[in-house]
Amino acid sequence: MKKAILGKKVGMTQIFSKEGKAIPVTVIQAGPNVVVQKKTMENDGYSSIQIGYQDKDEKKVNKPMKGHFAKAKVATKRYLRELRVENAESFEIGQEIKADVFAEGDKVDVSGVSKGKGTAGNIKRHNAHRGPMQHGSKFHRAPGSMGASSDPSRTFKGKKLPGRMGNENTTVQNLEVIKVDAEKNYILVRGGVPGIRGSLVMIKDTVKA
Repeated sequence: MKKAILGKKVGMTQIFSKEGKAIPVTVIQAGPNVVVQKKTMENDGYSSIQIGYQDKDEKKVNKPMKGHFAKAKVATKRYLRELRVENAESFEIGQEIKADVFAEGDKVDVSGVSKGKGTAGNIKRHNAHRGPMQHGSKFHRAPGSMGASSDPSRTFKGKKLPGRMGNENTTVQNLEVIKVDAEKNYILVRGGVPGIRGSLVMIKDTVKA
């Protein structure tokens, strides 16, 4: 990973290209992030940085975390994430990472927690086909056969069945950065990204480049 930043999903809108084409974009308030800790090969066996995002009231932070932030001499943060970036040694504790770490035209992966759908059936959860909808049919939206009776006399593991859907860590890959507003720390990404409005997302350079 070369670069990454934490942000908040603001919502979706559209902007127009120079040719007049409408481009659907997701607006992400990216940062500013603060470097809270550095890990080095000598002390930890690998190189990485820990970044914090979004200020949090000091009264709502426990004593160990207060000490952690006090050691770095930065304000208490709501979110902490560790990044194994290639040039971790070049960062300094207290350094800010802003939206301009990415530029227009960059390809990125965006990770977040997908919307929770609750308990869903096979058709919604696994995109299964429904049965005939005529009056004579007694099979419409059921899961289907569980397997043969005498042999193997059991249901195989991995059988697609109804259950909880969504609320999982999800990554959408190879999205294009359409616009970066460095002053307001906004990044506009083509297409949709996981999560509800206001949820935490991580933008990082794509692995498919």
